[in-house]
Amino acid sequence: MSPVSRVNLRRRSLLQATSAAALLPAASSQQALAAATTPADPWQQAQAIIDRFAIPLAFRKHDFTITSYGAAPCKLVKVSGQVASQVNGTLDTPAPGSTDCYPAIAAAIAACHAAGGGRVLIPEGSWYCKGPIVLRSNVNVHLAAGAQVYFSANPDDFAKYGDFDCGPHGKLVLSRWQGNDCLNYSPMVYAYGQDNIAITGEDWTSILNGQGGVPFEGGFKDSWWDWKGRHKEAGRMSEIVVNPRNPASLDALAPTMLAADRALVRGEGDRWRSDSRYLPVLSEAGVPVSRRIFGHGHYLRPCMVEFISCTNVLMQGYTLNGAPFWMHHPVNSRYVHIKGVNLDSMGPNSDGFDPESCDTVLVDGCTFNSGDDCIAIKSGKNRDTQFGPTRNVVIQNSVMNSGHGAVTLGSEMAGGIENVYAQNLEFRNVFWATDALNIAIRMKTNMNRGGYLRNFYVRNVSIPNGVQTTPAFYKPLPGSAIQPNSVASSAGGVITIDCDYAPADDSVRTRPPMVSNVHISGIKVGNATTPDGSFSCYQAMVILGPVASSYNGPAGVPVLPLSGITIADCDFGTPRNASQPWFLHNVRGLTLDKVTIAGKRYSTTLPA
Repeated sequence: MSPVSRVNLRRRSLLQATSAAALLPAASSQQALAAATTPADPWQQAQAIIDRFAIPLAFRKHDFTITSYGAAPCKLVKVSGQVASQVNGTLDTPAPGSTDCYPAIAAAIAACHAAGGGRVLIPEGSWYCKGPIVLRSNVNVHLAAGAQVYFSANPDDFAKYGDFDCGPHGKLVLSRWQGNDCLNYSPMVYAYGQDNIAITGEDWTSILNGQGGVPFEGGFKDSWWDWKGRHKEAGRMSEIVVNPRNPASLDALAPTMLAADRALVRGEGDRWRSDSRYLPVLSEAGVPVSRRIFGHGHYLRPCMVEFISCTNVLMQGYTLNGAPFWMHHPVNSRYVHIKGVNLDSMGPNSDGFDPESCDTVLVDGCTFNSGDDCIAIKSGKNRDTQFGPTRNVVIQNSVMNSGHGAVTLGSEMAGGIENVYAQNLEFRNVFWATDALNIAIRMKTNMNRGGYLRNFYVRNVSIPNGVQTTPAFYKPLPGSAIQPNSVASSAGGVITIDCDYAPADDSVRTRPPMVSNVHISGIKVGNATTPDGSFSCYQAMVILGPVASSYNGPAGVPVLPLSGITIADCDFGTPRNASQPWFLHNVRGLTLDKVTIAGKRYSTTLPA
């Protein structure tokens, strides 16, 4: 059987499958946690992951230059748009009538693949691309110095070339959106089921531009970023507005589901019919992926770069701007390397790098300027856990300038996360005065996303300008023992473990998360001078274990405390909340060893 046939079979299997997970938490998760062992030498394990990438990927030494297939550079014009989320400014965009280079790039990739591989070369210049760059095995798409690819600001162009003809919805691709599988617009750079692939640049003048803040072509008011729904205009569609194309009832989609379960999945009111909530509802209802059709008429923005079920993947040496949604999103992939990339997109949900259900990942020498989390490790949401955990990840030698979280685990982590190592990092927080880094090290989940997190190690982190020094409080559900405006788990902590993240966003809350074996050392946090004092953060640590009252499943399911957490040899600077430098809930002992906060040294075990 050919590799293509195998890929097609895997796709068909996934399209028809529903996860074996039910609305209830799986006992296997509890058993897996109990069976987990602490690595004897975690940093030796990290080095073994790094060593796996010592030999670079090899590609046949033959270039396929896109101008040989009809590509022509374009001129640029100025246009008014968003330079960051809801920040207006002037942007460059291809002039009207520019040559569409999509056919040439696709032909060069096809020829390169057919010849046994090589390098598809995009020369210096500006190139207009009305469709996705779809990588194939043994192909390295390389941007020369000064090469800039502008992907069209037109959603139609990313619903033309997919493998799945979904009629009026367009020709779509198999994708994953915030942890849930679906058929949707193609990412700008995409691959499914390929091996030995790369997208590379000569230097940071080699640019992939998704034009996320540029108004859609044809005189439309919206851009990709407007689909987030941060505007408040009545009647303007977005991912958070009820979409009349989504059915008013789940009866036909899930006819065998009990009425009580359908009611639980929908939650109160009709907000479940907005696209961003409708997709998770389809997952909870066990609707197969073949019936989770979005694209035309819907408002789920595609990732900029997404590789699904690939092996031996390299992203190296370029700049990425203007991502419609997450910047880089490898899914169910193995041996993934991102190196020396400048991730610079300040749009809504502009996560920099989000490996999901991947095994053996190295992030090395990258710089992040993100509109959301710089790095967010994920592993599925709701019942879409078939790809399993993300494991064996090293993050090192990188700079995080801004974002919601510098190194984040979650929140979509239903399949679990384990064996993550972060070292030699600078969370620079250069925009501390106007757009501060919210949290440095962040773990987030809730009773819906569940999952487990274990074996997370951090060392040698510099945070010269601290993090946000004012709190952003989470909103507990009604009836919680935790009072509103008391837990700054959304912003203000240097280290935050949040096991009740945005609980009102999920109506099904039946999967208590589990967190164990987290070891953080060598963090040095500086103070920033604010109008009312010099501070490093709001609190040094916010450790919010699972909140039992948020659970709404059957009785008898244990809600376990966090365990095995140590913080050592750290200096957290001066928290603004000097009277309460940390918050703990549902933690079975948190060990501090030579930890300095506001000049005071702590070596103790804290009770929850």
